[in-house]
Amino acid sequence: MAGCSGARVRMSRASRRALPELVEEGVVVALNHDGDGVIRDSKTVFVAGALEGERVRFQRTARHRQHDEAQLLEVLEASPSRVVPRCAHFGLCGGCALQHLAPAAQLVSKQRELADTLARIGKVTPREWLAPIEGPIWGYRRRARLGAKFVAKRGRVLVGFRERRKPYVAALERCEILASPVDALITPLAELLTGLEARQAIPQIEVAVGESVTVLVFRVLEDLSVADRAALAAFEAERGLRVYLQRGGADTVQPLQGERACLHYTLPAEGLRFEFLPTDFVQINAEVNRALVAHAVAQLQVGPQDRVLDLFCGLGNFTLPLARRAREVVGVEGDAALVERARHNAALNQLGNVSFKTANLFDPSIAATVLGGPFDRVLLDPPRAGALEVLPTLAALAPRRMVYVSCHPGTLARDLDVLCHQHGFQLAAAGVIDMFPHTNHVESIAVLERSR
Repeated sequence: MAGCSGARVRMSRASRRALPELVEEGVVVALNHDGDGVIRDSKTVFVAGALEGERVRFQRTARHRQHDEAQLLEVLEASPSRVVPRCAHFGLCGGCALQHLAPAAQLVSKQRELADTLARIGKVTPREWLAPIEGPIWGYRRRARLGAKFVAKRGRVLVGFRERRKPYVAALERCEILASPVDALITPLAELLTGLEARQAIPQIEVAVGESVTVLVFRVLEDLSVADRAALAAFEAERGLRVYLQRGGADTVQPLQGERACLHYTLPAEGLRFEFLPTDFVQINAEVNRALVAHAVAQLQVGPQDRVLDLFCGLGNFTLPLARRAREVVGVEGDAALVERARHNAALNQLGNVSFKTANLFDPSIAATVLGGPFDRVLLDPPRAGALEVLPTLAALAPRRMVYVSCHPGTLARDLDVLCHQHGFQLAAAGVIDMFPHTNHVESIAVLERSR
């Protein structure tokens, strides 16, 4: 009997694998962090392309311990916030996840995610919710990293972002969120690379759009032939942009020909100009960055006698506007090359009350040594990992007010938990920054006050 029972189990498992998945129906109760619709049944199901409030027909495509993934087959009852995606590649390309959701509803969803995350992880609620910081929703992305791949079966190179949840380069023709002129260069770039001898040795193109020039950095795995260099030079001249080559690390980035291009952006309200290199970090959305800087500086409430600390300062995006108002500003950044650029920008704008330090802010012992107080105001703009390691040192400086600009709600909530429940700060305000419209990225700003 035991042998027969075992045979039945094996046949049953084989049959389940062979049978097609059932078509099911359900109501979407929320969106998850990836922008998928969430259906809660006996087991949670994530349905790509489904929106909150919709009744949909779906088919499971992958099973996991805590949830399943599913393909959207049909929308039976559509959300009033559903719109037709502008991009022809939406659903295939992983660059955007929310083009089918009206922009106003995207903001509502991101605000809800921020509020839920702060409450669940940080156990905090702001006294005031700030209005979202908004800007253009199309053609906004001035920095990007595009994949490039020669596909033998297609007989050509594909250029674009990765496919959604897959490692393959999506077959794109143009991109609606890339800033001009790069939005219309996807197909020309693919045609250019297809014609090169080194078409299998160029895996990536980095995009940097300045206010007066656009730079494309081609990552090359081998030295280019004379013919390939000539083809790139012709493309550069025809398109009115600059081509750079990167053979190894960041220090190998060099123009294909001629002098280096002078990439820059401005903050007109502050009368400031920032120069940067093609691989430097700058905020993706130029107009939102201008609004963010103005908002963050205003929320910090800097006076002419204040000494201000700007942590993770980069090339001085917040540091220099703060120097327009404060007695003194100190910027600290872990990337020595960015600190060099920040010093250059301070000199370019003739600001003498600002200084910069290079320090690994993820090392508590180094942070305690470098961050000499006192400081009246502090601005933090850390990477996705947050600022956990520097918080005890920061709290010991006892600033009266802090502004925290975050690109990850989870690490922001974790850090606010520490600041508010261990170091006596209060969350005065918080709000969403719509830096990446049509994507699931949630950026935010939080304002903290020291408890009296």
